[in-house]
Amino acid sequence: MQKFVQDHLTEDPAHLLLKHSGKTEFDLKLAVQQIAARQKAKNKIPTWAKNPKLLFPASISMEQASSEETAKFKSNLVTGKSMADLTGGFGVDTYFLSKNFEKATYCERQEELANIALHNFQQLSPDKFTVVNRDSLEFLDSYQETFDLVYVDPARRGGENQKLYKLADCEPDVVNHWGLMKSKSKSILIKASPMLDIKQALIEIPDIQKIWTISVRNEVKEVLLFWKKEQFEAPRMINCIDLHPDGERTFSFTFEEEEKSESNFGSIGQYVIEPLGSILKAGAFKTFGIKYGLKKLHPNSHLYTTEKLPTIAIPGRVFRVIQEISNPKKDLKQLFPSGKVNVITRNYILSPDEFKKKYKLKDGSESFLIGTKVAEKNTLLMAELVK
Repeated sequence: MQKFVQDHLTEDPAHLLLKHSGKTEFDLKLAVQQIAARQKAKNKIPTWAKNPKLLFPASISMEQASSEETAKFKSNLVTGKSMADLTGGFGVDTYFLSKNFEKATYCERQEELANIALHNFQQLSPDKFTVVNRDSLEFLDSYQETFDLVYVDPARRGGENQKLYKLADCEPDVVNHWGLMKSKSKSILIKASPMLDIKQALIEIPDIQKIWTISVRNEVKEVLLFWKKEQFEAPRMINCIDLHPDGERTFSFTFEEEEKSESNFGSIGQYVIEPLGSILKAGAFKTFGIKYGLKKLHPNSHLYTTEKLPTIAIPGRVFRVIQEISNPKKDLKQLFPSGKVNVITRNYILSPDEFKKKYKLKDGSESFLIGTKVAEKNTLLMAELVK
């Protein structure tokens, strides 16, 4: 089966199922599932996708698994002798987090996932992992020792597959079981939804000491909440991180700084700046502009402007303004005869999709249209990305 999988990695899984049905001595359906999963894992978990000895789960568990990039980032935040992952899943986070620990315990209620993880851990690092196939909170309650780290990524889907964002609504409920988790660990790391209301989470768990908002290539992927015993940093630091092939881009601030700051507003200058998604997620709307000497276009637009760029690199997308467009219906046809242009809107009368539909545009080219509100006027700008 392994040879079949490796020989057909680039082929269409559905076609393979039809072509080889009844002609193999192994479970063809399982082999095709492995091919489909490896195709999805090629970019998400590249080192695992290249390992022919590993098994992959059904598609839903693949979709929910962390990417290798975010898992590796988390592994650099924590260290110790022993750790436990209470929500093991496919085991990507368990494996990469374990890099800085001597022993790792993986907990998972689903038997099939636990068996896949056990097989993979035996291939990757056979003496490091203990696989526990039971309810993780029951296991934690019965465990007699203390872990250096407890990691948890609560399930964010309800019984009817609806998305859940509040920590207390997810499973396991880390809010109501916070005392248990603290009693069994020296530190706790929670991976939460990118839609999490961070300030609400701090009300629910006031012990949280550090926060990270993580984006990958400017797409927000997760929010991390951290607590460590006998260590309290006041005020809490919020770290905004963008993981990119060219290197990490970062921005840090505190909510106290943000509350005390006052934005400067101004008309459109030579450049317009859009902060990284991880910065916008964290809510650093005033501190961002102040740190880089930028003026804000509108209180609710979260776009910034300047006539001259600062000498330090700005963690965001910087656009050079070419012109303001006053008559879109007439001007867009002349400016973009191919109908291709990238559209960004913030605090504007139309969303990007609505705008493209209205003016028959498609994404593409080197040019950008930025729709936003300046003072109280809806404004459309033609711009180019400063690389």
